[in-house]
Amino acid sequence: MKSLLKEKIPGHSYRMWIEPIVFCENDDNAIVLACPNQFSIKRISDHYGQMIEDTVSSTAGRALKVRLVVGASRAGERREDPQDRQMKLPDIDLPTNGGLLLRKDFTFDQFVVGKNSDFAYSAALSLAARNQGNRNALYLLSKTGLGKSHLSQAVGHHILQAFPQERVYYITAEDFMNEMTDSYRNSNIHRFKEKYRQNCDVLLLEDVHFLSGKNGTQEELSNTLESLMNADKKIIYSSSYLPSDIPKLNEKLKSRLCCGLISKIDTPDYKTRLRILKQTAKSSGYTIPEEVFQYLASELTEDVRQLKSGFIGVAAKASLLGSDVDLSLARSVVKNIVASREGITLDSIKRLVCKYYDVRLMDLTSRSRRQSIVRPRQVAMYLSRQYTDHSLQTIGKSFNRYHATALYALKTVEKGVKENGPFQKHVEFLSERLEKGKV
Repeated sequence: MKSLLKEKIPGHSYRMWIEPIVFCENDDNAIVLACPNQFSIKRISDHYGQMIEDTVSSTAGRALKVRLVVGASRAGERREDPQDRQMKLPDIDLPTNGGLLLRKDFTFDQFVVGKNSDFAYSAALSLAARNQGNRNALYLLSKTGLGKSHLSQAVGHHILQAFPQERVYYITAEDFMNEMTDSYRNSNIHRFKEKYRQNCDVLLLEDVHFLSGKNGTQEELSNTLESLMNADKKIIYSSSYLPSDIPKLNEKLKSRLCCGLISKIDTPDYKTRLRILKQTAKSSGYTIPEEVFQYLASELTEDVRQLKSGFIGVAAKASLLGSDVDLSLARSVVKNIVASREGITLDSIKRLVCKYYDVRLMDLTSRSRRQSIVRPRQVAMYLSRQYTDHSLQTIGKSFNRYHATALYALKTVEKGVKENGPFQKHVEFLSERLEKGKV
């Protein structure tokens, strides 16, 4: 039976959900199959129940019912599972034991798997389900907007539902640093250490590249990770950069990060983008024509975030205007989202920045550290990263800088944008000019 199901179910799903099922017993009208826990039963019933029943009936040559029960991983080993006594959690944003809330839609079921993310998805799901022999640390690597936060939080959701007694902390590296700093300031550092070293079972740490140059935080995090690893706890890191590419990172922390299985998420291809759009439409209960799905999938190619933004824009505009969703409406929305990136180059970005800040091109590549030069240079590097496919090393070299300086520039501008300061206004204005081709 399993061999037939293996042909119908994607590899990562088969390995995670079908492979652990074992035959238990049968009678004239039904067979009983054992699953590892109650969470597995629900997942299998919801997504594969009918398929399993049809396959069993087809193999037996007569109609049979399938009953799923909690059992051990090997036939003959029956045990009571504590999940039988757990109530189903409500469909809300799940609170962790510390840090940020988990978004309710960032689950494994809502993540659309493609060739770009198959390995990362399987690795995250395997870690969350605690498969034997699996590593306890995972490093999710991707550009912004491709789904690493989704997968990281999906691990948290899965563990909180399958193992409710676990203490899951979801936090950004920046918040970790701020919390540590406040603890020192308020003479509560012992509580901070106890929280993360003794009272944490699963640590979901976002944007570890933020710690570049933060020596004190790096040392504390290294010690925390060592304690968690020694205690066999689970750790998920996420970043836009490989540990070896993060500048000013001490060797101890770099070694800890490299202990995790590094799984990269690439840009989704057309088929995957189409499936993401349809999944988004299904989740929101909104229906749009197939030709509009195809148009959005072919035009919005940058990342998942842009793709979903396009769908939301189409749905919102149709609702506000009281009109039907058609290609004409979709084109009007996409026109405002998609930058004319074919004409955007490092040189065109430099020219625009020079014009806006009234500086010379040679100033951007000079060694000057005057603020009137540094800020335009940082903004130009940030825009280069946002609007071109060039690596950090290439961008840095274009401005006569090392990639570490380019990364620092990105972090500085990103922080300024979040704070709604002058950087935000500058970046918004220049981004609009670039997207409209007014360089």
